[in-house]
Amino acid sequence: MISKIFKVVWVFSLFAVLGLFMYAYAGLPDPVVIFESDLPIQTSRNLLFYGALVVITLANFLAFANGNLLRHQPDGFKSWLYGLMIVLNIFFVIALNFISLYNSGERFDYTRLGIIIYGVLILVLVWALAWPVLAIGRRFFAKS
Repeated sequence: MISKIFKVVWVFSLFAVLGLFMYAYAGLPDPVVIFESDLPIQTSRNLLFYGALVVITLANFLAFANGNLLRHQPDGFKSWLYGLMIVLNIFFVIALNFISLYNSGERFDYTRLGIIIYGVLILVLVWALAWPVLAIGRRFFAKS
């Protein structure tokens, strides 16, 4: 049951990522600055669009392939995979909104966004490691 709820939330998060991605893309300038330092990292608007679209598609393809290729996996694994896709989509939303905000030319205190970006990265890492750690723990501490 929980995997079905996660699947619905994942579909909504996928639509949210794509909608916010199109909105952010419309407001980007042509040389998009991704990171500013002595040598700023810049890319074209189209390269960012198609590159991000490929990354989002490949990441979410795991959940699409889950239905056909992994039918015999336990329900807990499916829930974990859908949850991982939800967390990754949240990361994509925050990253794309940060790039859009940074390139908008508005004055903004970016130090407050650092905790959100690092928090989501930690959440992705914790969620990605949760299932393998639980699976290994179940094998070692299984009832004899």
